[in-house]
Amino acid sequence: MAIYAIGDVQGCFDELTALVEKIEFDPKSDELWFVGDLVNRGPKSLETLRWVKSLGGLATTVLGNHDLHLLAAHAKIKPTTESSSLNAILDASDADELVDWLRQRPLIHFDSKLNIAMVHAGVVPQWSIENAIAHAHEVERVLRSGNYMDFLNNMYGDRPKQWDETLSGWERLRVITNSFTRLRYCDPQGVMSLAEKGPPGTQGPGVQPWYEVNSRKSKDTTIVFGHWSTLGYQDKNNVIATDTGCLWGGALTAVNISGTENRKYQIACEAKRAIPAMASLHPGSSATQD
Repeated sequence: MAIYAIGDVQGCFDELTALVEKIEFDPKSDELWFVGDLVNRGPKSLETLRWVKSLGGLATTVLGNHDLHLLAAHAKIKPTTESSSLNAILDASDADELVDWLRQRPLIHFDSKLNIAMVHAGVVPQWSIENAIAHAHEVERVLRSGNYMDFLNNMYGDRPKQWDETLSGWERLRVITNSFTRLRYCDPQGVMSLAEKGPPGTQGPGVQPWYEVNSRKSKDTTIVFGHWSTLGYQDKNNVIATDTGCLWGGALTAVNISGTENRKYQIACEAKRAIPAMASLHPGSSATQD
């Protein structure tokens, strides 16, 4: 049995199928973990979503910022442009079924036997893995409820920038969501710097990659994540970064995380595609590489 963690697909279905073939995925014994952002900007978001859903229990997917944007677009909270790659999903006959399936996905997945957690973006330094799981459940319960559209209508925004246990209501759920789906940089106290998107070394003063905060309470668990295409592949100090920028002409990456040593597989992607300019690609975002 092998478990493969796969980086942000974002609708690059042809590369995904080539990668699955390269790793010789065996549906009788293997599992695929997806770090989120299955959809948006790439050419085949509909095909990607249908295929991952069809895998059933063989696939574990956490929600990314682009996945949440699809939910908001389907709820007509954030309308798409005419050129949006999400329109193929929204116009599909099975759109409601696909979106309902996506809405049930978690924000974090934790395998206690492997001591590996998977999130889309990051975990603020104040949280242990147990805290992170508990706080993820707070958002998941709302997303899976009949009131989920109220959450989608209130999830966009950069504030609060820091976790505080006394937070309540939409502010509490928003900061939890931003940690799991948008975090790259923060200061040692966990104040998130959500506008920073470049590789380490390009950030402003006083902030660092979330996983480098010395006081981070989750550092004894290996965390697999994506979201950060300018970071590229990383496998050190109990973090595995898997977003290698397929959508931007890089590669789609899978990592076998079930062996004694992590093994990387990659499929080179097409030259950078012409990506439509689209607003509000994630909570608080502009149409930039994210």
